[in-house]
Parts: sequence; structure tokens; C-alpha cells
Amino acid sequence: MKGGALLFASLLAVFSCIGITEFYRMALPDRKTEGRLAALSGAALVFTPFAASDRFTLAAVGVLFLAFALLFLFRIRNIADAAREVAYALLAFLYIPFLLMHLVLIRQTPYGIQWLLVIMLIVMTNDSAAYYTGSAFGKTRLYALVSPKKSIEGSLGGLAGSVCGTLLAKFTFFPQLTFVDVFATALVIGILGQVGDLFESLLKRSFGVKDSGTIIPGHGGVLDRLDSILFAAPVAYYYTIYFFKG
Repeated sequence: MKGGALLFASLLAVFSCIGITEFYRMALPDRKTEGRLAALSGAALVFTPFAASDRFTLAAVGVLFLAFALLFLFRIRNIADAAREVAYALLAFLYIPFLLMHLVLIRQTPYGIQWLLVIMLIVMTNDSAAYYTGSAFGKTRLYALVSPKKSIEGSLGGLAGSVCGTLLAKFTFFPQLTFVDVFATALVIGILGQVGDLFESLLKRSFGVKDSGTIIPGHGGVLDRLDSILFAAPVAYYYTIYFFKG
């Protein structure tokens, strides 16, 4: 099981590395050296849950902030942009590896594999149901300023899809879920997944790009695929440790 968790973390570290690279290309395209260092540092951050204490993760985040604050302090390009660049650098760490790290924490819980599958089911059924419901019935814009194509009808359809996906998990591979677990996780994780999608759309519109990258032909970059999961991971983890009885 430990080897499986380590292999899983290694995969997430790769995603983190690519995601930070995409983020720097959008937000700080002239900071290539800092982007490479951030990608490697962020990948290392994903492995911190294997440390003996949670304090190690907090220490790692603090050290990364201090290190990059000094890096940007002594590599000033334009002092008028300095505060913005430091803010983007910190956002990259908190948004990508720090949130992804919660999937490693979930993997280490007693029903970690099942929970990871549930998260995937919730996100995928949410996306699919929202798309088809929105295409068929969408009339009222959800948040036109950030994502003009998304509708309230599609959002509600997506949440219904999340509930169906979680019920499927309960009746197949995860019978330990109660009906309270099913509806609570489906709705909360489903909503946060949609918010994560909107947040990434906000970033892309702010940076003036259509996709975060081109690594997945026809589907954009890694961040375009992870946006919902990034926001879903922390709440799923804290639900498993504070509310799920197993």
C-alpha cells in the first residue's frame, strides 16, 4: 500500500510540475528560470504528506515562500511589477501542489482508493451532466463575466449527475458510504468542482489565454483537466477525516 501511495504521489508530482509550468507561461512568461525552480519545488511539495508531522508541510510552504520572495527581490525586472509577480509566485504554490497534495493525504486514509474514485466519479459525472443539460436547457447564464457559456440549468444538472455518480459508487465499490455521505459529498464536492472550473476560467481570462496549455490535443493543458479536482480535493479530505464514519 505504501508503494502504491508513493507511486500515486509521483504521478501527482508530474502533474504539479506541468501545471506550474503552464501557470508561469500564462502569468509570468518572462520568468523562465523562476518557473523551472517553481515546478521542481512544487513537485517536491506533493511528497510532504509522507513526513512524520503535518508541521513539515507548513514549514515547506513557509520555506518556499521565503525562498521565492528572496529570489524575486534580487532578480527585479521592473519594480512596478514586483509585488504582482511575487503574488503570482505564491499563488502558483497554493493553487497547484498544495491543493493536489490533499489527494495524497486522501490516498493514505483507510478507504483512500475508494475516495479517490468517488472524487473522479463526482467530477466526471458533474462535467458530463452539466454539458448535456446546459446544451439542451441552458438559458440563464451562471457567471457570464467569467464563463459566458455556462448556465444555471447546466450547473444544476451537473449536481444531479454528481449525486448519480456517488450513488453508483455506493452500490458498487463503496458500500460504506451512507446516504448522508452520498448527498453531502456529491453536492459539496460537485459545487466546489464547478467553482474550481470557474476560478481557472477567471485566471485564463485575466491572462488573456484560451487554454492553460496544449499538452492534451483538443483539451488544453493539465490545469484545464485538473481545475475541478484541485478545489474538490481539500474538502474531500477533510470530510473523510472529520465526518466519514466508515
